[in-house]
Amino acid sequence: MTALTHAVGDSATMVARQLRHMLRYPSMTLLLAGMPIFFLLLFVYVFGGAMGPGAGGAAASRADYLDYIAPGIILIAVVSAAQGTAISVAMDMTEGIIARFRTMDIARVSVLTGHVVGSLVQAMLSAGMVTAVALLIGFRPSAGPAEWLAVVGLLAMVSFALTWLSVALGLFARTVESASNLPMPLLFLPFLGSGFVPTETLPSGLRWFAEYQPFTPIIDTLRGLLTGTGTGDSGVIAVAWCAGIALVSYLWARKLYNRDPAA
Repeated sequence: MTALTHAVGDSATMVARQLRHMLRYPSMTLLLAGMPIFFLLLFVYVFGGAMGPGAGGAAASRADYLDYIAPGIILIAVVSAAQGTAISVAMDMTEGIIARFRTMDIARVSVLTGHVVGSLVQAMLSAGMVTAVALLIGFRPSAGPAEWLAVVGLLAMVSFALTWLSVALGLFARTVESASNLPMPLLFLPFLGSGFVPTETLPSGLRWFAEYQPFTPIIDTLRGLLTGTGTGDSGVIAVAWCAGIALVSYLWARKLYNRDPAA
């Protein structure tokens, strides 16, 4: 058996391990999707009538606002999975399972690969649940099959990048409790971008941050694909951000994993 075949086989085993955890504890996936769904309902039904741009009364404003914020809420569903990934990695690193794996003939890369692929599946399931709720309450995207495929691809890239960042944060954390808190700032970035209001309505300092932080071009690209308003150069910028975050996070995670005495 070659080293590559050995690594692929071990990685498949670790992915199956993470998927079994998901099946045994489906409440985690529901919890991760629950908060974005709460935000969706809150902003649409509480604030939508006042914040939406519709000219036909509160109902029209609410419908317009739903179309505007749905892409940002879907992104939050992907981001929320980051917290679960960091916790899962920290639990493995602090509860002795990694020490057991070290005594076995297991490819080192397979452990982190299992977490990454498992989290990717969980994030996409959460995004799918939020999208379904958005459609049920009136979200009507004009995207065709090609645009939907591009949306899924972009969400997968975002999830992949943030998963590696979450893995690194879970390895960096010394306790499970601290691992649950480290990814929290990621959840606020869509609020400080174009997720809920146009960036041009923000104060100058906050507007500068909103326009140059990574989630704004991602949200703009999702919105352009789903609503047919065009993506401009935001698509290229979004892909560049995903690639950069994924590369830096992977290198950081690998360094932390290799130097940790428990690994």
